[in-house]
Amino acid sequence: MSRVSTGPRTTQTTAHALLRRLHDHGVRTVFGVVGREAASILFDEADGVDFVLTRHEFTAGVAAEVLARITGRPQACWATLGPGLTNLATGVATAVLDRSPVIALAAQSESHDLFPNDTHQCLDSVSVMGPLTKYRVELRRPDDITDLVDSAVSAAMTEPVGPSFISLPVDLLGSEVDTTRPHPGARALAKPVGAVEDGWREAALRAAELIGSARHPVLVVGAAAIRSGAVPAIHALAERLRTPVITTYTAKGVLPHGHELDYGAVTGYMDGILDFPALDTLFGPADLILTLGYDYAEDLRPSMWQRGTDKTTVRVSPTANPVPRVYRPDLDVVTDVREFVELLDQGTAGLAAKTPHDVSPLRERIAEFLADPRQYDDGLRVHQVMDSMNTVMAETAEAGEGTIVSDIGFFRHYGVRIPAAIGAQLARPGQPTFLIAGDGGFHSNSADLETIARLNLPIVTVVVNNDANGLIELYQNIGHHRSHDPAVKFTGVDFTTLARANGVEAVRATTREELLAALRKGAGLGRPFLVEVPVSYDFQAGGFAALTI
Repeated sequence: MSRVSTGPRTTQTTAHALLRRLHDHGVRTVFGVVGREAASILFDEADGVDFVLTRHEFTAGVAAEVLARITGRPQACWATLGPGLTNLATGVATAVLDRSPVIALAAQSESHDLFPNDTHQCLDSVSVMGPLTKYRVELRRPDDITDLVDSAVSAAMTEPVGPSFISLPVDLLGSEVDTTRPHPGARALAKPVGAVEDGWREAALRAAELIGSARHPVLVVGAAAIRSGAVPAIHALAERLRTPVITTYTAKGVLPHGHELDYGAVTGYMDGILDFPALDTLFGPADLILTLGYDYAEDLRPSMWQRGTDKTTVRVSPTANPVPRVYRPDLDVVTDVREFVELLDQGTAGLAAKTPHDVSPLRERIAEFLADPRQYDDGLRVHQVMDSMNTVMAETAEAGEGTIVSDIGFFRHYGVRIPAAIGAQLARPGQPTFLIAGDGGFHSNSADLETIARLNLPIVTVVVNNDANGLIELYQNIGHHRSHDPAVKFTGVDFTTLARANGVEAVRATTREELLAALRKGAGLGRPFLVEVPVSYDFQAGGFAALTI
């Protein structure tokens, strides 16, 4: 086959129709890695849709996932057939667990040579993606592509929000489509569609009565509340009733940081990291727990709030309860979270404000922990790094703006390093984005430093380096009271040299003062910047009992 172009194609193909319909649904970026299907699609077939080439399909999937989660709109990612598809699967799995409306697309062998596990690089793509997606389909007729995109978006934007998948045989992708065939306009959704059960209004009034009789009610808020547009209503209700708000990590920010009723985001790691009974302090005195848009996948387990005083629980969600074995609320309400909170606000209009239970000892411990002034011979502690990042973010960002992306690691247990930062920066282009990542996770797809450099994204990356998978070492100690180095220890990597090799300016910081100076420099550059920070972890395995499942 000649590699010399014979001029632009004048016919309208499946590729044109695919990209146009994605654009109709609000997709402006497709992240991915292209293979031999490039003979059928260039990704310039539709105005207003940009292709972002990544170094790995996992990066493409997660960047789309985070962009979708922040914008609330469907986003797309692409992989070639065979190994490209399987690489993309981890990003798609991230989208299903993070409840993000991602439209995953992958090339497939030609329709006349589609013999899974026999044809070269041919897998049963729909079966591979089946357990990970809400909708999955393989294109059979080119003229169906617009309808398939509509179905994929509809499924992705129905609670629980999640990914859809379309498999595209290479020959059909490049086939001509009937441009005279009429299609209705794309249905633009302001927010995801959820279930509504009969009787929810009466249930909301019952919840108002429970609040009236409770001494220390607490609102536990998950990401579905954000997707429903309930944040202003939750904010107003909490302030009027003086009811504390605790969030999952994906719902962090429902109340502004520093708000007296913001009791923070909760994780099972916090007792051990802080060496303090944080969960008992947060939940012990509470006698009523209202979970608003709570999702078990967000890893705030019911066992974490079942402490201290006997509790009545109310669950409000746009989906039926998928985990009654671990969470069986006293009152279960399936409806739109925003509409519920607005009706609850009316039903509690005559109630006097509550007295929030005291969490000042926990706040004092967190402040003391972050302010740790000690100099350690074996490296900074990650809480010192986080405090420095918080300081510079506060100096750099406007009120309520800025994003700190956290990778999986011992210091936090959420996030997916470089691709998440790419998605966050593209979602909020005028705001600063900081990324903190452990050396183990970061180096697993550090090749996409080049993607950050190529796109000139002003992401400030902090790699906390202890030459180990520190979180896994923690679990070794929890289970065995010792660690086994061959399973967790690495030889050293010079991440500053690695960054420079990929076109990213980088420095090393070994003290708080050096780190603050580096972060301030990076925040002001307007281009990618990396800071490597040698760290060491102090932990006692006995402090993590809340992780028991």
